[in-house]
Amino acid sequence: MHFAQRIQALEKNVFADMDRAKSQAISKGKKIIDLSLGSSDLPADPEAIATISASLEDPSTYGYLLHHGTLNFRETVGQWYSNRFGVEVDPQREVLTLIGSQEGTAHLPLALLDPGDFALLLDPGYPSHAGGVYLAGGQIYPMPLLAENDFLPVFEDIPSQVLGQAKLMVLSYPHNPTTATASLSFFQEAVNFCRNHGLVLVHDFPYVDIVFEGMTQPPSILQADTQKSLSIEFFTLSKSYNMGGFRIGYAIGNAEIIQALRQVKAVVDFNQYQGILNGAIAALTGEQTTVKKTLARFQSRRDAFIKALNNIGWQVTPPQATMYVWAKLPQTWENKSVEFSTELVAATGVAVSPGAGFGKQGEGYVRFALVHDPHVLELAVEKIAQFLATRT
Repeated sequence: MHFAQRIQALEKNVFADMDRAKSQAISKGKKIIDLSLGSSDLPADPEAIATISASLEDPSTYGYLLHHGTLNFRETVGQWYSNRFGVEVDPQREVLTLIGSQEGTAHLPLALLDPGDFALLLDPGYPSHAGGVYLAGGQIYPMPLLAENDFLPVFEDIPSQVLGQAKLMVLSYPHNPTTATASLSFFQEAVNFCRNHGLVLVHDFPYVDIVFEGMTQPPSILQADTQKSLSIEFFTLSKSYNMGGFRIGYAIGNAEIIQALRQVKAVVDFNQYQGILNGAIAALTGEQTTVKKTLARFQSRRDAFIKALNNIGWQVTPPQATMYVWAKLPQTWENKSVEFSTELVAATGVAVSPGAGFGKQGEGYVRFALVHDPHVLELAVEKIAQFLATRT
């Protein structure tokens, strides 16, 4: 049987690889403490749940939902952005409802790239950013994120021959997996760079609210590109409101880019159930209690987990944002992140994400997702310590 060449680049996936390793560990009797997947274990926003529940009693919400039926949600998004970032938004032309932000980042390259065009992606970075480029027949230029550069790309290092064929750049701060943050001045530099080289600037922004005490709130790319001349930003309610399974997000930005993405979306899917959009409106316009509680829980988990790691001699700098810890592997496991992750889950049941799964520059690191309460995280560290003691 013949399959399209475009799917060959999609055969390796960090989450699929770890899922197989977890399944093998379970089959051998291991109880899994899963720190590999950034799926929040916290309860979804109660105002959203109540509104979705009420919608189920309304038969008018049961049909297909076309673009015009999402206007109330898009207006809410526009108002939320204006209040949060001081950016005026046209909900008719500058907002598009998405089935999670991953849908947008994966589909947008189909609207922007011709076969052979380059996309400039962060390395390490989120896998769906690369997947969409491969599906579009594009090429990837990985922009290295190094600790000595605070995990920010150095635009001047991008070769001129690559820039001559490049059509878009993808950024994402606060960053998954490195947890790095970026300033408004960095985004202004990125906007100027993209303008000078004719690039669309894409910003994936799921961790806007997961920023810990002492850190300023992260900027929107639209604060650096106030005219929305070349930028588009993606947001999801998965992290801030613990609504990952509801698959609700949106794109916001340049009207022409939004329209191009809408054209792709129109041949792929309709929108979600109307009740989910009603719930998202309730979440965005509510008291924001869920956001505050979620942030407090992740901060307490971060503190407990970092303390436990440091106590076993694994020194890690506390992340300033996101729901992850990005940790450089002990010297014994240097450049062996996949081996470390698969052997760890087989031996202890503790599952983590190998840094190599996020890109070449991720090798030598692992990512821990803070998706359990402190006592479970501390137990995981105890198991990690026992594993390290037997492998040195």
